[in-house]
Amino acid sequence: MSDSFSNHVIRVLIVDDHAVVRTGLRMLIETRPGLVVVGEAGNRADALAAAARQHPGIILLDLDLGAENGLDFLPELLSTAGESRVIVLTGLRDTEVHHRAVHLGAMGLVLKEQAAEVLLKAIEKVYAGETWLDRTMTASVLAQLARAREARAADPEAAKIATLTEREREVVALVGEGLKNRQIAERLSISETTVRHHLTSIFSKLEVSDRLELLIYAYRHDLATLPR
Repeated sequence: MSDSFSNHVIRVLIVDDHAVVRTGLRMLIETRPGLVVVGEAGNRADALAAAARQHPGIILLDLDLGAENGLDFLPELLSTAGESRVIVLTGLRDTEVHHRAVHLGAMGLVLKEQAAEVLLKAIEKVYAGETWLDRTMTASVLAQLARAREARAADPEAAKIATLTEREREVVALVGEGLKNRQIAERLSISETTVRHHLTSIFSKLEVSDRLELLIYAYRHDLATLPR
């Protein structure tokens, strides 16, 4: 290991909903001198609690957490964890998802199909303040960020709307249909608690204070269709 890491222990938090995967990652990471796993979590609540308690240097975040999406709480995770840096570890090859992860604050992205050594190097590099993206993804992300900056300058509302996840857009559309939280939960096969989390995020991103303001905003910006 290089001298830059010889005097530092890199504390890692693993967020993945599969216990077997977490165990395997812990075993892999702790084979590397200077790396130690300080916590594991399988869902949003446990991840936020562990991040607040442990303040890890690196958080490995899987995006697919069963009924939850890691992107939905990535900003909250970063805020809770203080100086932690997030590396998304995912099996998803969706470029749009990768872009959104970076836009929301991830400093690295490693595909699960890549070699173990790639993940270990990514942890060290991101901890040192570098980003970890392959060349193609870097060029694509930079291009998208440039377009996003132009969009914000041209239309601040479009920029707000662009921060919504696909699931959040679905929730907005269903609110526009007049559905209550329980009905939205049933329609999307998620819990009412998850619906409330989505709405809290939506209110924050769109800068609306309540459900009525959200309805007006959604109709005005074609995020929902007026019920007939």
